Amino acid sequence: MFTGIIQSLGTIQSLQAQGGDVRLSINSGKLGMADVGLGDSIAVNGVCLTVIAFDNQHFEADVSNETLSLTSLGGLSSGANVNLEKALTLSARLGGHLVSGHVDGLGAVVQRYDDGRSVRFHIKAPDHIAHYIAAKGSITVDGVSLTVNKVEGSIFEINIVPHTIEETIIKYYRVGSKVNLEVDVIARYLERLLGAEKTRGSTDITKTFLAENGFLSR
Repeated sequence: MFTGIIQSLGTIQSLQAQGGDVRLSINSGKLGMADVGLGDSIAVNGVCLTVIAFDNQHFEADVSNETLSLTSLGGLSSGANVNLEKALTLSARLGGHLVSGHVDGLGAVVQRYDDGRSVRFHIKAPDHIAHYIAAKGSITVDGVSLTVNKVEGSIFEINIVPHTIEETIIKYYRVGSKVNLEVDVIARYLERLLGAEKTRGSTDITKTFLAENGFLSR
């Protein structure tokens, strides 16, 4: 699990074909590798990858064909910057929201404009995940935990403050940029609960139902 708080901008050093899939070599920037071990997880643009080799300034990870087809990692090239975050520990502060590192779909930037010192983006989500996105809810964009300003159909708006612009690859987004999206896990659990309720023959959502399933205190 991750928090969606980016710890470093890394740089792709190489992409090596490995029997049909790809091995990434990434300069870790200021991430700090002293507490990293083989088999640890590092999120790269929001994609949870397993460390298979490392030193004090870089690490390597294999990317499967499945991941290449469902995320933006397949479009990376040498020299590209990437958002990096090490896996969450139980002693760490949860500054963003719980992020699994399992990308739900690729979105596309459809608008970018300045708003004071911040920058606003409109992003189109794939239709199959758009219903999970709610105004003032959380979403992960290329590994960054963000709050949704508003939603219109499959397009949602986010506001990026100067610090986040400076410390992440969001500064490079332009109209047409592809971004990895992960929806809030709470939305998925709620959908599952609603599906179970329909199976039992009822579609009404009541305060009692929400309390029984842990969404309200009794």
